Amino acid sequence: MPFPAPGIVRAVRRRADASQRELGRFARVHPSTIGRIEAGTLTPSLAMLSRIIGTAGFRLVVVDEAGRVLKPMRDRADLRDGAERRYPSHLDVITDPEPGEWWADRYGLARPPETFYRNREVRDWLRRRSQWEVRVAKYRSVPPPPDPQRCGYRGGPPIRP
Repeated sequence: MPFPAPGIVRAVRRRADASQRELGRFARVHPSTIGRIEAGTLTPSLAMLSRIIGTAGFRLVVVDEAGRVLKPMRDRADLRDGAERRYPSHLDVITDPEPGEWWADRYGLARPPETFYRNREVRDWLRRRSQWEVRVAKYRSVPPPPDPQRCGYRGGPPIRP
């Protein structure tokens, strides 16, 4: 399904009770641009669409199939690598790693102040285990998820008592 920008802009214009000329002036966009978007001959950039819908007091959000709003990740300035880059968004950052939690411990390299698990199987297990431990009432009668290290996977997280 194509992005419904024409319908969104028409709905915003109706809610704002504004003509194309007025909406264009408020959003600092040429009125013909508003007309082309509404006609479907122009697909606006996210910045332009955000500016247009912002004139009527609306905001762009991302929702999943169930309608839950996706909250943006916080950017922590203290969690950067040596070149001041962010760590990969899909990885869980481990602050102050313990022995065995860094992938290069086996090579004898100096442990960094923060790191992450590269192996998806281990990361998924840690997330399931954390969810199981935190939501006790929900998972009261469910056994804990199997530990990949005890199931024959090597290089998993250290076993904690």
